[in-house]
Amino acid sequence: MALSDFDLRNYIRNKRLQIEPFSDESIRENGLDLRLYDEIVPLKRTKKVFDLKNFDSSDFFERPIKFNSYVLKPNRIYLVATKEYLKIPPDLMGFINLRSTYARLGITIPPTLIDAGWEGQLTIRMECGDYPVRIYAGERFLHVIFVKLLNSVSRSYKGVYQYQRGIVLPKAKSTLEGQRSKDLEK
Repeated sequence: MALSDFDLRNYIRNKRLQIEPFSDESIRENGLDLRLYDEIVPLKRTKKVFDLKNFDSSDFFERPIKFNSYVLKPNRIYLVATKEYLKIPPDLMGFINLRSTYARLGITIPPTLIDAGWEGQLTIRMECGDYPVRIYAGERFLHVIFVKLLNSVSRSYKGVYQYQRGIVLPKAKSTLEGQRSKDLEK
C-alpha cells in the first residue's frame, strides 16, 4: 500500500520516518520530493575495465564539484546526492523516481529503491540526454513513493552504504566482503 500525504505526515510527526532537513512542502499527494545536494561527481570516459574486486576510484570518477548551478553535458553520467538525510523504518520501503520535469528534459536515472531500515543521504546515478541542461542545488529533483510492507522486515538494511553522507562512490568487492563479515559477527 502506497502512503498518501496524510500517511506521510503521520509517519513524520511520530518520528517513524525521519527526514533532515525537512520541509512540509516536500510532501506531495502520494509521495515525498527530495532536493539536489550541492555536489556532483562526473564519471570519466575511459576504456579501462572496472574490476569490482579491485579498482581505484580516481580512474573512473572525477573529483566532487561543489555548485549552486551546474550544466550537465550531453550524454554524460554523473553521481548526485539528496540534500535530505533519511531514516526509514523497518515497515517502509521507497521507489525513487525522477521528477517529470527532469525526465521531460531527457535526464534519466535507473530504477532505484530505498530499503527498509535505510539511513543516510541517497547517492543517485543521473544521465543527461542529448543537450546540455542547467541544474540547481536545492531544487526538488526526485520523487519517492513510500510503500508500507505487510510486516516489518526481520533484518533491516545494514549494508556498507548505511549512514552515508554526500556522494559515496562504489566500494570494491573486497571492501564489501570485509564489511559483510563484520556485520555477520554483530
